[in-house]
Amino acid sequence: METVTSLVAGKPVVIFSKSGCGMSHSIKTLIRGFGANPTVYELDQIANGQQIERELLQLGCQPTVPTVFIGQEFIGGARNVMSLQVRNELGLLLKNAGAIWV
Repeated sequence: METVTSLVAGKPVVIFSKSGCGMSHSIKTLIRGFGANPTVYELDQIANGQQIERELLQLGCQPTVPTVFIGQEFIGGARNVMSLQVRNELGLLLKNAGAIWV
């Protein structure tokens, strides 16, 4: 899990995604809608994407994308992010992580 940890370090929002995944696109759009600029790793477009995907599986991400980290904390996949949004907690998490200012 060293690779995932190093990719997430020091970034307010990180999304592991695949370029053709509709749910990944929806989560990226949702987070950007708050004014955040997430760091996005498209696993199907980077050299070590399969290694990262294996690490995400070890974290319990099934399916592996989208996987979201906010404030270096593992949030989970689309269901978890949407649950935060429904409970009106996603914006506060993004603010506390320094991803947004308002």
